[in-house]
Amino acid sequence: QLQLVESGGGLVQPGGSLRLSCYSSRLALDNYAIAWFRQAPGKEREGVSCISSGGSPNYVDSVKGRFTISRDNFKNTVYLQMNSLKPEDTAVYYCAAADYSNYAVCYYHSMNYWGNGTLVTVSS
Repeated sequence: QLQLVESGGGLVQPGGSLRLSCYSSRLALDNYAIAWFRQAPGKEREGVSCISSGGSPNYVDSVKGRFTISRDNFKNTVYLQMNSLKPEDTAVYYCAAADYSNYAVCYYHSMNYWGNGTLVTVSS
């Protein structure tokens, strides 16, 4: 059984917005650092954004100023708000959880749990 479930993907025109959600019915996500990854066709999976269990966000340069990661601990959900989307953002987006000992950090490695992914297509 999957520990994480992503939703919110779809087809959007360039310049548009989507909000992805990462939810778990089994894990208390506020105990984990959560990262969003993406994998475009024919490319390696890459980290996009992460948020520490303490709430500190991180973004890779290609999405800074366009994507925002956030937590809703009451809903046990982590969001990725994606604005000003570009065709090169097209990919399957995955969320993953990591149990780091330091609540202030997040990384794009050593993830303990993964979701199945949600497809984002940016095209006119």
